Amino acid sequence: MKRVQRTGAKTTPVRGLAPAMVCAVWFLIFVLLPIGSLLFAAHPSVLWHGLGREMLLSALRLSLITSASATILCAAIGVPAGYLLSRFDFPGKFWIDSVVDLPLTLPPVVAGVALLMTYGARGTLNRVLPFHIDLGFTMAAVVLAQAFVASPFMVRAAQSGFDAVDPELSQASATLGAGQWTTFRRIYLPLAGPALLSGATLTWARALSEFGATLMFAGNLPGVTQTMPLAVMTAMETGLDLTVALAAFTLVVAAILLIGSRFILRPGRISHAGGGSRPGTGAGSEAGG
Repeated sequence: MKRVQRTGAKTTPVRGLAPAMVCAVWFLIFVLLPIGSLLFAAHPSVLWHGLGREMLLSALRLSLITSASATILCAAIGVPAGYLLSRFDFPGKFWIDSVVDLPLTLPPVVAGVALLMTYGARGTLNRVLPFHIDLGFTMAAVVLAQAFVASPFMVRAAQSGFDAVDPELSQASATLGAGQWTTFRRIYLPLAGPALLSGATLTWARALSEFGATLMFAGNLPGVTQTMPLAVMTAMETGLDLTVALAAFTLVVAAILLIGSRFILRPGRISHAGGGSRPGTGAGSEAGG
């Protein structure tokens, strides 16, 4: 007789659970063992020593500023792109949809060289623009490099969020006299909000961890373009203690981003946050006003 585990009114077969649990445990070991080893090596004296180094504070400050700026840039271009790919059919859509994932397939160092050949002193833009532009090895280069490699996360999250919105809501909004901008702002953005927030978090985390493209396009200039990943590489040349401290602080920042996004995206908080706005009536009332 097959054993079952009762879950409310439904039953779930227990057979096959043990192999799945073994695989899950091995996965947790595979992920958590290196992280635990890093945290174990970063004992308080090492962290305190690293916290007193200007290199760590400068790299951390620069990483937070540039990754946040890159996330804003990705949202500014990624949300409209995701909306376009989700709600409209047009010639060339297949190719545009394919290009979105191209930064994910490129080696980061190749992406950095491509950016340098575009925005550098001898870049393509200087051949077509009437004025000179040279963003290489500047803080702007860090932001561009981070945004380039992280942009697919924002576009895909936006596209997925807009795909989940019922098209009938858009039709009802148009019937009530709401324009496209009103429909987008009062219906699509609120309903796709959790997906957009999740995409922004992934984008921020990817930008924060960017290394190769930043190194090739922006360099590794302390206080100017040296982010936390680059500082970790530089610290390896001086000693392991500072390297461990930098790596541990980077891990902590990434964990805070992840846990914070998970907390914000909890179903209870999302439903509570969206409970005060009824998309259908909101668009109609604004159109009628």
